[in-house]
Amino acid sequence: MLQRILVWDVPTRVFHWSLALSFAGAYLTAESERYRDIHLALGYVLLGLIGFRLLWGFVGTAYARFRSFTFTPAQVQSYLLSLLGKQPQHYVGHNPAGGVAIFLLLALGLVISVSGLGLHWEIGDEDWWEDLHEVASNLMLLVVLVHIAGVLISSVLHRENLVRAMFTGYKQAESAANLVNAYVWLGVAMAGAILLFLFVYLT
Repeated sequence: MLQRILVWDVPTRVFHWSLALSFAGAYLTAESERYRDIHLALGYVLLGLIGFRLLWGFVGTAYARFRSFTFTPAQVQSYLLSLLGKQPQHYVGHNPAGGVAIFLLLALGLVISVSGLGLHWEIGDEDWWEDLHEVASNLMLLVVLVHIAGVLISSVLHRENLVRAMFTGYKQAESAANLVNAYVWLGVAMAGAILLFLFVYLT
């Protein structure tokens, strides 16, 4: 029997949506000198979020830890093939495809941030940093689009709203551990720190 359980803690949810908004905003302001300060501010937010997620991946709650969604290539392949059948494999936390997407997003986000700093601080060959920054940004956009498509497909096949789950933190499962602590205070602190940083940087 399915039961409603808390899977995603508040910091993980704040990270997820803040990363999405900061990347989208930075991408859209990348070519405009007029919005240069906004682009830079969002880049710093992106870097800070990645730093937090790398730490939270080791000390965070059960489903947020990297070990909970580190899968072998065979497991990823098996999951993708199961989507073609009538009974796709179900995971309470991140599924194998989602796990791959997260690691790619973190890696690309880190490359984008570091190359952006290299450009801003004028370290070494500017053209090299610019090319790396642009390629990594476009690759991240591609991963984001594939990730969104995967979420929509999985939502239909598993008959669960994964987008809503990342807002509420709750999913349906037959038997799984319910998070004891959602770390609401940390999520609120993260959101407040982001807003305060943007306000100070842009004023």
